[in-house]
Amino acid sequence: MYRALGERYPDAHCELDFADPFQLLVATVLSAQTTDVRVNGVTPALFARYPDATALAAADRADLETLIQPTGFFRAKSESLLRLGAALVERFDGEVPGRLQDLVTLPGVGRKTANVVLGDAFGVPGVTVDTHLGRLVRRFGWTEEEDPVKVEHAVGALFPRREWTTLSHTLIFHGRRTCHARRPACGACPVARQCPAYGAGETDPTKATALVRTGPRA
Repeated sequence: MYRALGERYPDAHCELDFADPFQLLVATVLSAQTTDVRVNGVTPALFARYPDATALAAADRADLETLIQPTGFFRAKSESLLRLGAALVERFDGEVPGRLQDLVTLPGVGRKTANVVLGDAFGVPGVTVDTHLGRLVRRFGWTEEEDPVKVEHAVGALFPRREWTTLSHTLIFHGRRTCHARRPACGACPVARQCPAYGAGETDPTKATALVRTGPRA
């Protein structure tokens, strides 16, 4: 199934725009409860104003809220970013740490965010369990676990460690574009024959193809 999905999405990648670990960390924190497209729309101005952890820690709260308002929950996210910047400055000399055990101690950073940063900014393989990956691996029958940490370990045990980051991107691409939560496009799915959940969505090939999306979605 992974091989077939890899052929469908050979360019699967992180859809957040970033230039360094700090930018990816901030963008991932902002991506909660919104789309990558919306985050990518605000980060150029955000990073122009606050290019590093030191600048972010000293940011004007009202200005920060205005900059990130389109991402939703902007007051809570502003608080998280201010605390995140301060923690990076106080505990890591303003640099984003490259270890999971350090990243998860930062404000607003859980294992999902940490694995995104490790995999895409540091080249350290990780399974990123977002809503898409969790939904797909349960539909595929790869695990019955619901807890994200247990899902991470269960899926990681099925594949070589070197594949974890690419695997995550591939499944997230499929979840965003074809295997939707409410109406999966089963008739246009490359793993339909292997999928235990086939039939949960539209099976007619023409109708299913019309459901396939071409860009990033939350």
